[in-house]
Amino acid sequence: MTAINAVTDLSRDGDIAVITLNSPPVNALGAAVRDGLAEGFKQAIADPVAKAIVLICEGKTFIAGADISEFGKPPKGASLFEVQNVMEGSPKPVIAAIHGTALGGGLEVALCAHYRVAVPSAKCGLPEVNIGLLPGAGGTQRLPRIVGVESALDMVTSGKHVGAKQCLENGLVDELAPEGKLREAAIAFAKKIVAEHRPLKKVRENNTKVEAARGKPEIFANFRKENARKFRGFLAPEYNIQCIEAAVSQPFEDGLKTERKLFMELMTGNQSAAQRYVFFAERQAWKIPDVPDDTPTIPVNKVGVIGAGTMGGGISMNFLNAGIPVTIVEMKQDALDRGLSVIRRNYENTAKKGRMTQDDVEKRMALLTPSLKLEDLADSDMVIEAVFERMDIKKDVFGKLDKIVKPGAVLASNTSYLNIDEIASATSRPESVIGMHFFSPANVMRLLENVRGAKTSKSVVATATQIAKKIGKIAALVGVAPGFVGNRMLSQRQREAQKLVMEGAMPWDVDRALYNFGFPMGPFQMSDLAGLDIGWVKEKSKGETIRDRLCELDRRGQKTGAGYYDYDENRNNKPSPVTAGIIEEFRKKSGVNSRTITDEEIVERCIYPMINEGAKILEEGKAIRASDIDIVWINGYGWPVYRGGPMFYGDTIGLDKVLAKMKEWQSQMGDAFKPSALLEKMVAENKRFQDLK
Repeated sequence: MTAINAVTDLSRDGDIAVITLNSPPVNALGAAVRDGLAEGFKQAIADPVAKAIVLICEGKTFIAGADISEFGKPPKGASLFEVQNVMEGSPKPVIAAIHGTALGGGLEVALCAHYRVAVPSAKCGLPEVNIGLLPGAGGTQRLPRIVGVESALDMVTSGKHVGAKQCLENGLVDELAPEGKLREAAIAFAKKIVAEHRPLKKVRENNTKVEAARGKPEIFANFRKENARKFRGFLAPEYNIQCIEAAVSQPFEDGLKTERKLFMELMTGNQSAAQRYVFFAERQAWKIPDVPDDTPTIPVNKVGVIGAGTMGGGISMNFLNAGIPVTIVEMKQDALDRGLSVIRRNYENTAKKGRMTQDDVEKRMALLTPSLKLEDLADSDMVIEAVFERMDIKKDVFGKLDKIVKPGAVLASNTSYLNIDEIASATSRPESVIGMHFFSPANVMRLLENVRGAKTSKSVVATATQIAKKIGKIAALVGVAPGFVGNRMLSQRQREAQKLVMEGAMPWDVDRALYNFGFPMGPFQMSDLAGLDIGWVKEKSKGETIRDRLCELDRRGQKTGAGYYDYDENRNNKPSPVTAGIIEEFRKKSGVNSRTITDEEIVERCIYPMINEGAKILEEGKAIRASDIDIVWINGYGWPVYRGGPMFYGDTIGLDKVLAKMKEWQSQMGDAFKPSALLEKMVAENKRFQDLK
């Protein structure tokens, strides 16, 4: 065996050269790996005894992609293209032996081998679209030549990982090797190739499948139409589609040039910068500076949930999905029965769509124990309260839990707004109390805001963080403040949306501007969806607000066929003359001369105060880092991922611009717009939120 460099070895098994990569943790295509590959292939080609070359990786995976820590830095060492050219141009057959994942640049390297062998558990994919990019090393040109245009479109725009069995069916892999015997199988396959004098199969020269799609623009038109909603606002899926179009309509070398041009446009643009930032921010969110990874955690083998309504049911489903038994408690039998039937119906709907079997449904339901007694939660390791959002009710529940639940258990509240320290004060063990704010629908939304109280122990914080991972959430640790991080910032947006309507915009103007910015819906559409009567009491209503007047007319949102908007039987909305009339009346009463408000102003007025509030949250230490705030907004409130989150967006447009507008509005409209001291300091020091450490 010859060591090519620190991460690459070259050996021979009879007349088969074997290049072995070992660059933990995932054999990413950093400079040392590229150099090792380039040199390894050159030496193997020059070896007169070697008749074929196998490329294999040590550790848990084949090359799992580019080393994205190198992005934006000056290139060094052999380029990826150099490696690919040496492989593809080799006069000896090259066989890529794949285990784990061959992703992104890893699959692009494997596509330059003449043959590919994989173990059944291996997966292949081109996930660059998820960081706002496209495969920039020939992936968009080679993939459709092997799997066909339709499959390639699906793979490059979804970033999905395709299993080895499917790869064998679509030609991406030539043979499956027994699990754990990849090296032996790849060498045996290489010997067979040599013995049978099989040709050097260069993917770039195989035009059959791209020619089959030539002169059929409807393939692309239909694909765009089917995915329009999913791709809205994103550049990367569209650029990936254009590259596959180039593979069909252009010679290979020209297609590579198109791919490179579009790759560079994405690479240097704001969207990919935002999506790469989010990629790292999600990993960063799990790191809590004063709660190291080795902090002891409380084993959670049994969970109690109080409340079988929408939230309680959704929260329970997360644990059932992870195989953790749940006891769900309600006060009345009919509410309990209703909650259980909703959980079952949700699972059965998933089964109908083929995403789980009926057996999976029954297994999950068997883990759920319904109860009308809090006493049945005595031996739970974690209890999550999801009752009505009122402090007196929450404190009463926690006072009872304190006397019932075993010592050492985690006592969590799903409050979205209330003070965790006050809730904890109802117990004799405030160190066991934490906020675990799930987002609705709790079985779907990825975000979990874990709220650390003044006395919450590190062990409880670590347990809540670990359990979030186990149930497939992304957790951001936040501090106690009204509305924590997400709802505290949301209230800024809501306030400005309401004010803009009084100044001259209509609800549909505000919604349109924010929808075009990238949100799934605007604030007034959201209110109609949730129900305008949340927190509204008919007997106490005096018609003091636009919402009061709408509710008094029984316009309570989508469920009543009218709210801010009018709805047809399919819940399609249209602007309402009734709402417009009420708004005009309120403006007259307030003596407002309504003015024309541009979409640009609507976005600035709704978003800049949120950025300012985020700065106040950081100033007060209620979030660990700016990127955690962005993770909350992307995963809990539908902030467009291609804009990176409110704090990243502030950095993108320039914090000086945000500060100037806040000062302008403060002088015109008062201290609701008072700039955060941190924002002022950062502008003075010419810093960005990303620079805060």
